[in-house]
Amino acid sequence: MDTQHSESRDNQPSRRGFLALAAMAGTAAALGGLPAFTASAAPLRPASSPLLSAAAAAKNQLWWQAPGSPDSMIQQGLPVGNGRLGALASNDPSSELLTISDATLWTGGLNDTLQSDGQFPYGRDDFGSLTLLAKLTVDIPAHDLGSVDNYRRTLDLAQGFVSASYDLSGVTYQRQIFASRPDDVIVLYFSQQGGGTYTGTVSLTGTHGESTTADRTGSYASFGASFANGLKYGAAVTARSSTGKVAVNGTSISFSNCKDLTVVVSGGTNYAPDAAAAFRDPSVDPERLARTKALTAAGHSASTLLHTHVADFRPVFEQLDVNLGTSSTAQRRLDTWQRLQARYRDNVADPELESAYLQFGRYLMISGSRGTLPMGLQGPWLDGNDPDWMGDYHTDINVQMNYWMADRAGLSDCFDAFADYCLAQLSSWTDVTQRLFNTSTNRYRNSSGKVAGWAVAFSTNPYGGSGWWWHPGANAWICQSLFEHYEFTQDRDYLEKIYPLLKGAVEFWEARLITTTVTDASGASREVLVDDSDWSPEQGPQDAKGITYAQELVWNLFGNYHTATRTLGKDISYSATVDGLRERLYLPVVSPTTGWLEEWMSPDNLGETTHRHLSPLFGLFPGDRIRPDDSTPKDILAGATALLTARGMNSYGWSNAWRSLCWARLKNAEKAYQLVVNNLKPSVNGSNGSASNLFDIMDMGGGRGIFQIDANFGTPSAMVEMLVYSRPGHVELLPALPAAWATSGSISGVGVRGGFVADLKWRNGKVTQVTLKSVGGRDTTVFAGGTSRKVSLTPGESVTLRNFG
Repeated sequence: MDTQHSESRDNQPSRRGFLALAAMAGTAAALGGLPAFTASAAPLRPASSPLLSAAAAAKNQLWWQAPGSPDSMIQQGLPVGNGRLGALASNDPSSELLTISDATLWTGGLNDTLQSDGQFPYGRDDFGSLTLLAKLTVDIPAHDLGSVDNYRRTLDLAQGFVSASYDLSGVTYQRQIFASRPDDVIVLYFSQQGGGTYTGTVSLTGTHGESTTADRTGSYASFGASFANGLKYGAAVTARSSTGKVAVNGTSISFSNCKDLTVVVSGGTNYAPDAAAAFRDPSVDPERLARTKALTAAGHSASTLLHTHVADFRPVFEQLDVNLGTSSTAQRRLDTWQRLQARYRDNVADPELESAYLQFGRYLMISGSRGTLPMGLQGPWLDGNDPDWMGDYHTDINVQMNYWMADRAGLSDCFDAFADYCLAQLSSWTDVTQRLFNTSTNRYRNSSGKVAGWAVAFSTNPYGGSGWWWHPGANAWICQSLFEHYEFTQDRDYLEKIYPLLKGAVEFWEARLITTTVTDASGASREVLVDDSDWSPEQGPQDAKGITYAQELVWNLFGNYHTATRTLGKDISYSATVDGLRERLYLPVVSPTTGWLEEWMSPDNLGETTHRHLSPLFGLFPGDRIRPDDSTPKDILAGATALLTARGMNSYGWSNAWRSLCWARLKNAEKAYQLVVNNLKPSVNGSNGSASNLFDIMDMGGGRGIFQIDANFGTPSAMVEMLVYSRPGHVELLPALPAAWATSGSISGVGVRGGFVADLKWRNGKVTQVTLKSVGGRDTTVFAGGTSRKVSLTPGESVTLRNFG
């Protein structure tokens, strides 16, 4: 260990102006909130402008030289969101289009009538689907795109808004669009410099055949309706101007000769996260509430609404900052779509673009996961009512990947939506499991005849329902994600809250495990516990026993349960029983045929060599049983590495992200980085890669590409994991730093398992300084440059370490 290190401590650390900005806004910018579409108190308004200067804002801005096409909103629309409402904006000068979604606007229901094969139906009516709430258009006929000059649109990641500007007849026209969480509305503000005006119409239309009505006195238009499942929903829009004329014209709002125009839209449903109330709040009239929220917000100036939004959004975004190096002047001159293309074409690192991609993932998390339901396959961003796989919660990687980033990237509070969702569903999940899992036709039923706890299928919805096939391992994987959040935060109250989920999953597996006999390499036989008939997602035999995926998940679940019971001081006797089961679990071996870690209890590969899923590598990531150190047998580590190698380096975006995370765990920086680069490949004609708006696109064949959001979170997770690896009691700095980022850089606000936050700087591939702050942790060891430092802190205390290796 380097004895020339220096350390400094600070019991009251300053966090990059976070508290100052929150105080300026008159709020601590607390997360959570908005559990449903409900009336709320008037937000506190900032006493002064929280807006960044143009120079400061530029660092975290993406920009384009053309608007989005209404026919390609998923690939070209720019996203805004307040955690419940989400919208994609086209920014066309003459016809602004917003496709607006509410995270709770779901068809379907409990879906607890099984098919003849013992599995769940999986359709838009029975299981249900996330759907589009409304389309908003602002038509300005005189501002035809072909007549304007100097068009530019921008996504400001740090401040949470979209803007567009252009010149027409000597006038500069500007618009800003944002989804305000404090006011619970979406705002469009049109302004100009040079004496120009706006004339046109505002139209709000539903997407399920609703009839929009308008009120001349109130200057609003609205609609309301309900689904066959009883869910009520509604939306409303109003417009205001300090000049010109705004009036209702039929079912739309007209405006003429306006030097400025503010359009405010709100909407929602009467969904409630309460199984006992059938997930409805009968007291909510969504259309009436939407009108109230829109009209109330419109009573304030556009600048007041913007300042309130930015004062709420910016402190959350600023909890993490990243610098991966400096891009060239030539790269900076290119717009975002051109930079993506140049990065792929020239194969030249663009570190500022890569930093922006990480921050774009954080922007989506803040915009899509602050209270209400968690994000599914597309988050709250749709362009129609038929999202692939219903836009649901896939439980064999996708919803978990969505939330790997939250704690790692300074957004721990954004995880709450996922945890709260699971808790709200638990009673329904438990009831359905105990009634239906052991149905005689279910090929995954427990052969013991016993059933306990809870389980779900490969897909879940917001009504306690499951779809597609039963997925026994899902409960353990969900609990792994839930427990890892505790590891990052060390929040005992949170652990107490999720404990029923952990215990229920453990009880399910206690009832499910069966005994079999295995023979080891020496010829000795022993009895072990294995998973009953199961499927390794999403390939191979559907009735295999002891699949590696499940064995690793259950080993992890039982270990986490042990920690939870000791931390909370409860169920110690039962925990001892579970410890005994864990000791008897079969753990995978290396195939003498392939040299890979076995995916099934067979030396043969029973699936696709390059399959998209890395199910048998759960123990490498997101689990932590397989490590590149002396704690893991060398043959297991080699077998895991060989299997990962065989899977290949080119797949869908989410699969590349998972591969990158695994290579980062193996400290192979260049392979981890290459997979990040692969996801930055520009998507053309539906190919795998990033669309022009940076949404990740999956190639479905035939020129059809679909948006699936998990790679937008999984890839930033991999980037952070390349810079900081942690487990309770252990922090490793720059474990997989690629050459492209090695010259110099920094990252601050990284979550560390064990209850810490790290701020890190490096130069020429070596750590120059790290500050570790406790958010609940006390003891850990920091590893970097071949040295280690033991750190002991009290919550709220920090220490700065320098001069590594």
